[in-house]
Amino acid sequence: MERTITIKSGQWNLAATLHYPETNENFNSRERYPIIIICHGFVGSRIGTDRLFVKSAREFSKNGYMVLRFDYAGCGESDGEYGETGLESFIEQTRYILDYALDMDCVDPERVILLGHSLGGASALLTAASDKRVKTLVLWAPVAHPYTDIVKITGRDVHDKAMTQGSADYLGYNLRPVFFESLTKYQPLRDLKDFNGDVLLVHGTSDDVIPVDYTFLYQKLFWTRYDGQCDKEVILQGDHTFSSQSSLTVLLNSTVNWLLELERKKRDWNGWVI
Repeated sequence: MERTITIKSGQWNLAATLHYPETNENFNSRERYPIIIICHGFVGSRIGTDRLFVKSAREFSKNGYMVLRFDYAGCGESDGEYGETGLESFIEQTRYILDYALDMDCVDPERVILLGHSLGGASALLTAASDKRVKTLVLWAPVAHPYTDIVKITGRDVHDKAMTQGSADYLGYNLRPVFFESLTKYQPLRDLKDFNGDVLLVHGTSDDVIPVDYTFLYQKLFWTRYDGQCDKEVILQGDHTFSSQSSLTVLLNSTVNWLLELERKKRDWNGWVI
């Protein structure tokens, strides 16, 4: 079962889709389920390239997860103008989405998962680093250096025009100086130490947008924490959006299997009495 909803985030109304877990019986609102919140990337939407997030959400719901995917302000069907704010706004909007999710009685507050793709990976990580309600992170091809990575995508000409003339058009999105300036303020590789939950990293070897090397660096740094495990899955010939059927299958299977195994380990551990 899927439902289109609107979530208030400050001055904006954010469009979102809520997926309920598919079970053998009818959905029981008195039970508490894990929830996956999907954070899309730069100038993206909750649908995703080639319907990546739609397919993902439906696969997760088949495996017993609630899923909430949403459009950041100025993207998809949400209010606002993308590019008139910055990365701090994405973090704030994600926190509003967390507020909404945890207000639902059927959500288990101990099983809140943020899943971020590309710039959404950085947004998810930075949110989790400052919000203890997030228990688990799944990062698909995550941005590691927000300013450098996004300027590489837009091109230096777009950046320079925005900074000198006050705005610049990129694929119909009006990017302003505040957007680029915000990217310089955040360092996910530095701030990841503040998140002590479990992490899964997935990246494709043929990603020509965000280097697969980032995932190896992320894992190395996540391993330096005192708490929380970090695993990775590197997909041979996978591109930035996992567009081939084979890479999508590996992406979804590895993510679902990792999440289910994490659940099993936690259940088994809770059964131990010391």
